This record gives sequence, C-alpha cells and structure tokens, in this order.
Amino acid sequence: MSGLTRVIANGFGHVSRKVVVCAALTALPLAALPGVASADSYAEARVVSASPVYRTVSYAVPVEQCHEEEVAYAEPAARRSATPVILGAIIGGALGNAVGHHKTNKRVGTAVGAVLGGSIGADIGRRQTTAGGATRYRTERVCRTVDETREQEELAGYDVAYEYGGQVYHTQTRRDPGPTLRVRVHISPAE
Repeated sequence: MSGLTRVIANGFGHVSRKVVVCAALTALPLAALPGVASADSYAEARVVSASPVYRTVSYAVPVEQCHEEEVAYAEPAARRSATPVILGAIIGGALGNAVGHHKTNKRVGTAVGAVLGGSIGADIGRRQTTAGGATRYRTERVCRTVDETREQEELAGYDVAYEYGGQVYHTQTRRDPGPTLRVRVHISPAE
C-alpha cells in the first residue's frame, strides 16, 4: 500500500483500495490525465438586457399602372362613288367627239376622250375620298404591369448582455432569451 492509500485507509477505517484510487484520480487536475487538455460544461447566466435588432428587407410587388394617352386613328373613308368616273368619261367622250372632223376620227376621239375623262374622274374621286378619311385622335386608357420595390422591417434577432462570474458579456441570439441564458463554460488547467 502506498503512503496516501494507508493514510486514507487508516483515517476512515476499512476502505476499499478502488474507492481510494477513484478519489485520488478525481482530485487530479484534468490536464494531468493523458489525452485530456480541457473540458466544457454549461451554466445559466443572468440576462442584463435583450434588445431586438431589425433589418430592412426589400421585395418586388407587381403593380398595374395606367394613364390616359392620345391615340391616332384613321377615320373610315366615305364610300367611293362611281359618279366622278362616269361624269369624266361622258365629258371626255363629248370633247373627243367635238374635236374629230370625220366620222372615223369622231369615233376614235370619243373613245380616247372617254378613257381620258374616266381617268381624270377617278383621280378626282380618289382625292375626295382621301380628304374624307382624315386622321383623328382619341383618348384611351393605357395600362401596363411593373414591379414596384417595397421595404419592410423584419426582426433579425436580439443583442443580449449577460452577466456571468461577475463580468458582463455580449452576444446575439435569434430569440429573446428571457431572464437567463445558457452558456458554455470552458475549463482548462491553470499553469
């Protein structure tokens, strides 16, 4: 029996050798054990303050935007009349007949005059139709969808001040910790 084991055994009466060895090992610092340099344990710390932290979040919302706009349109043209063509052919035929001296020349002149008069009458009719089908303007409501950016404040977490071992520490948490905060305590040997 070693000296320490004898002293413990003599002081407590009959104690088993295994109990004495276990007591001696737990009294040794953790660093004295092979492969163990330090350990962590947990404790409750008192929360001094917990302040909410907000962040601004941006997001797009589709919005319909409308406005009044002047829009050009062509007014429908009046129905074409055959009157200018017919009238031009009659006038042209009469002039062609008046110009010719012989019967054959009068026939040719009448035919040529009728064709030229018809062409002139068609041109006159086209000009009148174009003038009647004028470009007009009307006000229309025009709409389109655009993305509008909006912002919103969102809770990001809490800035927490807590007291442990006579000192105040600061951290951030996702939730309000309440009156206490569970903390990890790092134990290492003092040298």
